[in-house]
Amino acid sequence: MRAKYLALSLAGLIATIGTAHAATDISFWHAMQGPLGDRLNSIVDQFNKSQSDYVVHAVYKGTYAEAMNAGIAAFRGGNAPDILQVFEVGTATMMYAKGAIVPVQEMSEKAGNPINPKDFLGAVASYYSSPAGKLVSMPFNSSTPVFYYNKDAFKKAGLDPQKPPKTWKEVAEAGKKLRAAGLECGYTTSWPAWIQLENFGAWHNKPYTTEDNGFGGLGARLEINKPIYVRHMKFLADMAKAGTFTYGGRGDTPNALFISGKCGMFTGSSGTRASILKNGNFSLGTTTLPYYADVKGAPQNTIIGGASLWVFAKKSPAVYKGVTKFFKFLSSPEQAAAWHQDTGYVPITKAGYDLTKKSGYYDKNPGTEIAVNELNATTTKNSRGVRLGYLPQIRDIEEGDMEQIFAGKVTAQAGLDNAVKRGNELLVRFEKSVK
Repeated sequence: MRAKYLALSLAGLIATIGTAHAATDISFWHAMQGPLGDRLNSIVDQFNKSQSDYVVHAVYKGTYAEAMNAGIAAFRGGNAPDILQVFEVGTATMMYAKGAIVPVQEMSEKAGNPINPKDFLGAVASYYSSPAGKLVSMPFNSSTPVFYYNKDAFKKAGLDPQKPPKTWKEVAEAGKKLRAAGLECGYTTSWPAWIQLENFGAWHNKPYTTEDNGFGGLGARLEINKPIYVRHMKFLADMAKAGTFTYGGRGDTPNALFISGKCGMFTGSSGTRASILKNGNFSLGTTTLPYYADVKGAPQNTIIGGASLWVFAKKSPAVYKGVTKFFKFLSSPEQAAAWHQDTGYVPITKAGYDLTKKSGYYDKNPGTEIAVNELNATTTKNSRGVRLGYLPQIRDIEEGDMEQIFAGKVTAQAGLDNAVKRGNELLVRFEKSVK
C-alpha cells in the first residue's frame, strides 16, 4: 500500500514538474503560401528552437481576405487565434473592431518588453500607429510601389538606360520612343488604385481623403476628384489614346505585360522584383515613382502595402509575453534583413536596413534600395497612408471608373466624381456601423 502511495506521489510530482515547464502555445494564422509561406515557416521554426518557453504554431488560412474573415469569425465564436496576419487595407476594420484586439505597443509594455515604433522605418511605423503614435499592430511584410524599366528596350529605343524617367512628362516621352522602336507597349501599371491614386497622393503630398486620410476619424470623405488627381487621370488617358500607356487590368495581372517584354516601363510592387528577375529575359532597371515637377512638395514618400500582425484580446499574460518575444525576434536586425533580402519586402526596421547596407547587398543588387528610400521619410498628414473602412470595395469602385476613363468613355472629372460619390456612400455606411 505504501509503495503504491509513493508511486502515485512520484507520478504526481513528475506531472507537476512537467506542467511547470510546459511551453506556452501561441497560434498564428497567416495568408502566406508558396515560397513566402515556406520562408515564414522557417522563421517560426527558428524562433521555436531559439527558446523553450513558447511554441508558435503557424497556420495558413487562405488569402488575405479569407484569413481576416476567418480570424474575425473565430473571435466572435470565442476561439480566436493569438496572432492574425491582416493586409494593410484591413487596418481600419481591425482597429474599430471594439474589444477584439490588443494594441501591440500596449501589450509589449505590459509584458515588460516594449516594442519601440522609432525602431521601424518612418512610413511603416506611422501607418500602423494610432493618432497618438502608438503601434496598434506589428509591422511585418511591407512593400511599396517602384518604377521598373527594361534596360535592353531603352537601348534599342535610343534611351539612356542609366537615366530612367523621373517625371511623368519624361515617362510619356520615353513611351513614344519605345513604341517607335517596335515595342507593343510603352508603359503599364499594376494595382491601379493603390499606385495611381493612394500612392500618387502621398508622393505628391496631397490629401486622398479629408480627416488626414482617415487617420483623424471616421468622418473621412474621398478627395480624389480634386484637380491634381483629375490632371493625372487625364494624363494617363491621353497616353492611352496615344498608344504609349496600356491598361493591363487590376491587381498583379499587368505584371505579365512587363515581364514578357511587351511593355518597356512598369509601376508595381517592390515585392515583384524577384519574379521579374526570375522570369524576365532582359536587364532590369529600378527607380523611384514618377512625379509632376511643378507640384510643390513632390516627391514626398510612398505608402506601404503588404500586411501586419494583430493580437487578439482576452488572452493570458503568458501568451502576451510569448507574442511579444516572438515579435521582438521578427524585428531583430538579422531577421528583418534576411526577410528583406529573401523576399523583396522592405526591411521594416532601420537596423535591418543598416545591416543590409553594411553587408554590401545593395551594391551587389542595384535597385533594391529604392523602395526603402521611398519609405524612409518623415511622413506628413497626407503621406502616412490611407486608413478607411471598406477600402477594398472602394478600390474596386475606383478601378471601375478608371477603366472607363482610360477607355475614353468618360472624362477624368466625371469618372472621379462618380468614384467619390459611390465611395463616400460606403464610408458613411462604415461610420454608421461602427458608431
